[in-house]
Amino acid sequence: MTKKRIVITGAPGTGKTSVIHKLEEANFFCFHEIIRSMTQEALKSNDSKTIVSNPIISVSDPYQFNTQILNGRVDQFKDAISQKEDLTFYDRGIPDVLAYMNYFDQSYDDNFINACKNHMYDQVFLLPPWEDIYVSDNERYESFEQAKEIHHHLLETYSQLGYDCIEVPFGTVKERYDFILKNIK
Repeated sequence: MTKKRIVITGAPGTGKTSVIHKLEEANFFCFHEIIRSMTQEALKSNDSKTIVSNPIISVSDPYQFNTQILNGRVDQFKDAISQKEDLTFYDRGIPDVLAYMNYFDQSYDDNFINACKNHMYDQVFLLPPWEDIYVSDNERYESFEQAKEIHHHLLETYSQLGYDCIEVPFGTVKERYDFILKNIK
């Protein structure tokens, strides 16, 4: 098998991280979502009472914050070359940055688009919004309705970049894990 880069994406609260953890338990190499640690840092530098939505729009310089996310995801993409495993999984991909910027109606330049076009993944699995498992937490500020909107932006952004997203059906973590492995080309 040749090396493959597989993205697991979806709106907040769709179960992505649980699936990533299951993949890791099975000894697959996974890059973790970098936004959570950045969100925690953003919260430290802001009055948390003023943040009522994703901190991407609450930081003093959203463009710089998004650039950091973009660069972190590009670094993850490049770091996969040094991995010995045939399959590398990502908890979100580079195009997620554009999808979120579109959702928040933030502008970006060609550097963002080129980062996506110059670092293409082999497959993308999209977990749809699932109200039964949706939970807000200290780093997740979106409502379920907002999560559904973000889902549409993710699907649209990945599709515009030429990806054929595979929607992962609702089910247990194991069922979703099995579905992903069964559908890797």
